[in-house]
Amino acid sequence: MKFTKIPKNTFDELQINAGILLKDFDTETGTFDDEDMITATTGGITVNVKPTYEDFGEDIDNCPKNTMELKRITGTDVSIATTALNINEELLLFQLGAADKDETSGAIKPRTDLKLSDFRTLWWVGDKSDGGYIAVKISNALSTDGFSIKTSDKGKGNISVTLTGHGSMDAQDVIPVEFYLGEGDPDTEGVYIRLNRQAVTIAAGETEEISATYTEGATVAWESTDTNVATVSNGTITAVDAGVCVITAKATKDGQAAIASCDVTVEANGEG
Repeated sequence: MKFTKIPKNTFDELQINAGILLKDFDTETGTFDDEDMITATTGGITVNVKPTYEDFGEDIDNCPKNTMELKRITGTDVSIATTALNINEELLLFQLGAADKDETSGAIKPRTDLKLSDFRTLWWVGDKSDGGYIAVKISNALSTDGFSIKTSDKGKGNISVTLTGHGSMDAQDVIPVEFYLGEGDPDTEGVYIRLNRQAVTIAAGETEEISATYTEGATVAWESTDTNVATVSNGTITAVDAGVCVITAKATKDGQAAIASCDVTVEANGEG
């Protein structure tokens, strides 16, 4: 017998692409509304769930150390880290952790006290290679690393995002994270759609082609989150002006739908 083998379903269970941050996600249908997308990202997304353990017998004389009967979980750290490209009012308020907009002056001002409304429920959702998804729901998330933006000459600004999940005094035994797996087989069930590109960078005035693979017989609708940056028609992206946006392709068949996205960065045209 040889042991240099892998499970037959390995390539059906791969998590692929960078995934996206959402304000809400429907685990029953595996879909979300466009307005629930938070930001375009770069460099992928890191989700961490790390328990902290304590050995109750560690400081007791003659007690065996590191036994499973005396091991206890004392806490669990839950976090999401990524780099955002968008800069808008909603993201800035959230990134500052505790901040308000002054309706008179329009200024966004950090404050020194936390409110319960500063904590939010967020989702990270990524594709599986079989057409399904993995979704992570983080409850009571708060920006814990403040606001930081890094810019470069003729480059796009990168905004660091670190979100930490929190428990609640009303549910002290509940860890603020849930996982969902949406199974899918593009050959036999459900509606799926995949794009051949997950991110493109183009100069203003130029075009770029992306293609979609989707369930046979499905209707595909293409949209741009910001047509002032880029437009799209049947997979042809036309760069309008410098900025970032997200191109989505939604496949619909028999009342079911699936969405795939591509992050688009438009750079200023250097001509003239």
